[in-house]
Amino acid sequence: MAQLAGVSTDYIVRLEQGRGLRPSPEVLEALARTLRLDSDERVYLFDLAQQRPPTVGKPSTTAAPALGLLVADLSPLPAMLVNHRYDILAWNPEMARLLVDFDTLPPAQRNTMWLCLLYPGMPEDFYVDRETIVREGIADLRAAWAAHPDDQALADLIEQFTSQSEEFARLWAKRDVKVNGRGRKSMRHPEAGLLTVNFEVLMPLQDPDHRLIIYRAADAESQAALDVLASPAKSTPGQ
Repeated sequence: MAQLAGVSTDYIVRLEQGRGLRPSPEVLEALARTLRLDSDERVYLFDLAQQRPPTVGKPSTTAAPALGLLVADLSPLPAMLVNHRYDILAWNPEMARLLVDFDTLPPAQRNTMWLCLLYPGMPEDFYVDRETIVREGIADLRAAWAAHPDDQALADLIEQFTSQSEEFARLWAKRDVKVNGRGRKSMRHPEAGLLTVNFEVLMPLQDPDHRLIIYRAADAESQAALDVLASPAKSTPGQ
């Protein structure tokens, strides 16, 4: 096994005996290949070594069919599925009416960070606490960048945001890192008025680069506003 993994026999013995070694991700990856570990076993090996396994394969740019159906089934709750780049992979009508008609956008612009920073159809005061929303989104994006250092599409996206948005460039330079799994957002919708939602971000085990985002009304007034938007006759900020 030592020969196949490209390490010495003594190294393997010391590793098995737990004698103070901290194997590098490259060594762990070699051991996982040599032992023919499946994905769950590979993650477990890295957990034992207190390391984070590098991403295997290209990040997905499409929604798994089951997750797309789940997003639709969450109606009437606004929901969408994004990847680690914030690309919007699936959404239900309620989320489209709340934010923008995603079908009218080219795929390259179906990105929540792009919508917030660069989309001319999104009013600048749409988010009541815009600074916090953008800052937390950028901190999350930096965490994704660290986890996917070889993702050229993500690197290109960051370069685009940095060159086209002074706000992004300023906050990106702060190097904050934070993954926000739940919280609250207040919005000034041009048709439904002021509303506040609580959001949850869920990460599917089989698709760890995907995030299911679900909004729930934070109070009765916000629920009434969402009910107004639930009418098919209502348009969205991008229409």
